[in-house]
Amino acid sequence: MPNGALCYQEFIMSGSKNGSFYITTPIYYVNDKPHIGHAYTTLACDVLARFKRLDGYDVKFLTGTDEHGQKVEASAEKAGIDPQLFTDRVSQNFRDLTKVCNFSNDDFIRTTEERHKKACQHIWKVLEDKGFIYLGSYAGWYAVRDEAFYTETELTKDANGKRIAPTGAEVEWVEEPSYFFKLSAFGDKLLELYESDPDFVLPDSRRNEVISFVKGGLRDLSVSRTTFKWGVPVPGNDEHIMYVWLDALTNYLTAVGYPDENNSNYKEFWPATVHMVGKDILRFHAVYWPAFLMAADLPLPKRIYAHGWWTNEGQKISKSVGNVIDPLAIIDEYGLDQVRYFMMREVPFGKDGDYSKRAIISRMNGDLANDIGNLSQRVLSMVFKNCDGQIPEHGLFTDADKLLLDSVSGLHQKLRTEFDRQNFHKGLESVWEVISSANKYVDEQAPWALRKTDMERMGTVLYVLTESIRQIAILLQPVMPQSMNKMLDQLSLPADVRVFSHLTTPLQSGIAIDKPEGIFPRYVEEEGA
Repeated sequence: MPNGALCYQEFIMSGSKNGSFYITTPIYYVNDKPHIGHAYTTLACDVLARFKRLDGYDVKFLTGTDEHGQKVEASAEKAGIDPQLFTDRVSQNFRDLTKVCNFSNDDFIRTTEERHKKACQHIWKVLEDKGFIYLGSYAGWYAVRDEAFYTETELTKDANGKRIAPTGAEVEWVEEPSYFFKLSAFGDKLLELYESDPDFVLPDSRRNEVISFVKGGLRDLSVSRTTFKWGVPVPGNDEHIMYVWLDALTNYLTAVGYPDENNSNYKEFWPATVHMVGKDILRFHAVYWPAFLMAADLPLPKRIYAHGWWTNEGQKISKSVGNVIDPLAIIDEYGLDQVRYFMMREVPFGKDGDYSKRAIISRMNGDLANDIGNLSQRVLSMVFKNCDGQIPEHGLFTDADKLLLDSVSGLHQKLRTEFDRQNFHKGLESVWEVISSANKYVDEQAPWALRKTDMERMGTVLYVLTESIRQIAILLQPVMPQSMNKMLDQLSLPADVRVFSHLTTPLQSGIAIDKPEGIFPRYVEEEGA
């Protein structure tokens, strides 16, 4: 494997505690306000970062904004303000989103920061000194919206006969002096990487796309522009600014202290464990980025994961159609943790999915209110009412008790396995299977009837259920941190025992609890809505 890269599983089990874990979102382009796609990517990273922290890993979780390029320069000019002031304003919208969505990122990087300019110019010099960057001239089709160049064969035509990129973006013919990166020299090395580490690009369908692209032949990549000025100047030739992708991708290195490879953050967290991206920018991350790193003799990230896109009520999301989903609006409507759960559960991660009002209400009222909410509320209410407001003592466990407790205790490893492959929906499905079993157990054991005939057995049943709720709530903290903290508060569980290492430490009997309150109310639509 190139550059001595460890496989993903070996990597996450190395280092201090259970290992170091570095996860990144793409840096978001600041020519517009955040939408559901931005929230989705960052949420997936947040869930994984929180899971790994609770599982004993040293975690670094990075997000931020991409603030250079022709689109930003044009948007700032249209707004009638300086590009830096424009990016200051729009970048703040993304920073605000992290707070509203309760994201736990450790750093927020902006490509206009001095630390980033330093990292970009250093890696440029390294690539140039090693002979992988040369000066030439570029003539070809360029999409401003995508910040990408396309060949004639990749283009199609719209109804008006205009050439358009595969993404639907308009293209324009560009001719200008340009520095080039010798991407053509890395085709075989990249194919060797994909072959030796099948998990480097996931899911498999995206990996196959990348392999097909590279097998089609790689051309040298234009890495500078002269027709606009808003970017990082090329060292030694400030007539050129760096092409946005060499600039943007380097952010992952900047945030761990590059170019100082003796920096403690760099030593602990590089190479990155997972770069989470949308499928539209997979090529840049799975082809260009490893080629840049190979050329610079830097270790490669462990995984590039490309997730799908959302549609809205079955329609492709488009500003022109007016159906862009504002994450702040749906959080305000349905609740933060409800939206977090829906987005992680509704769609197999990696595939396209549809957002619909009916679907999110179904998840809220079914999975949350009826299943886990009702389980917790009725069990803890019985404990409070019938066990003097204390976690009850338990007797010998029956086969039915052991079956439920065993299924609950097996969840941690199931979630580890699924989350380590970014199969968030599968992990959550396994949790809800156990929640369903717990609700069935309540009905079968009927503790309200046992209260009249066998108080000791009633105490054991309620203990089994309360212990099940404890473990489930601990495991669901990464997805619904606020709601699960409320549930654990109702169990009077101290903060320091809410980590995964305490899952095997059974709940203590005799702990006093307060009268429980509902955590997941049913959503009732207003008439005429």
